Amino acid sequence: MKSIVANNISKSYKGKTALNNISFDIDKGELFGVIGPDGAGKTTLFRILTTLILADEGEVSVEGYDVVKDYKKIRNIVGYMPGRFSLYQDLTVRENIEFFAAVFNTNVEENYHLVKDIYSHIKPFEKRKSGALSGGMKQKLALSCALIHKPDVLFLDEPTTGVDPISRKELWNMLKDLQKKGITIIVSTPYMDEANLCDRIALINEGEFIDIDSPKTIVNKFPKKLYSVEGDNMPKLLKELRGNKNIETCFSFGDSCHITLNNEEEENNYKEIKPSIEDYFMRLSK
Repeated sequence: MKSIVANNISKSYKGKTALNNISFDIDKGELFGVIGPDGAGKTTLFRILTTLILADEGEVSVEGYDVVKDYKKIRNIVGYMPGRFSLYQDLTVRENIEFFAAVFNTNVEENYHLVKDIYSHIKPFEKRKSGALSGGMKQKLALSCALIHKPDVLFLDEPTTGVDPISRKELWNMLKDLQKKGITIIVSTPYMDEANLCDRIALINEGEFIDIDSPKTIVNKFPKKLYSVEGDNMPKLLKELRGNKNIETCFSFGDSCHITLNNEEEENNYKEIKPSIEDYFMRLSK
């Protein structure tokens, strides 16, 4: 069964295209990632899927319900964690989660088993105002509030942005545990390294999906040999490499440049490396 089916979604703001004819589906129980830079259209897509805004064109169903006709039913079966912390900062940790449970006519005790592993990290701070929590703790509280009504589908919009590496790892471990409980999870992120933790990913750029597949398959689609060239002066190195007629593509990655060649048979002393999802994304987006 499909948890989400989207056909030809488009959305514009004041004449500027945010989403352009996007189609995809997500299997029930799948951990699906939407990967792309800021401004690519991830948040607009999530707001359409969670019935917060309407698409200009296209059709979407969540768990078999139409996002326009059945929006009230959808809101009862999805959990949504927006990119910006949006809980009540003047309420305590406990008061926030009790409030969100009450909104869905349930209580913390009824579904505590679902959030126990997550909430246990912040339970010692139950009486602290949520606005005084650290970034990682805020994300755990927001995730607990999104889960407290036992949703069938969980939407997480850039949940690890601005969070320290340890909290990022903890959050992804939690998502894997939630997936084992049968919850469909859709997560967006600008971090390419997190893409490998998903079952399938959609690469999004300038409002369009440029590929959808498993992380391993996407990496294997890289069509040419990839080489790394290191240097101390990156601007100078980029200029030299991009001026070489045999270099097809050249992108900077930290203190090195990743390049492909027009003629791979031509002798060179470049170091061959394995491509990453980011390499593939950069190639498709050039």
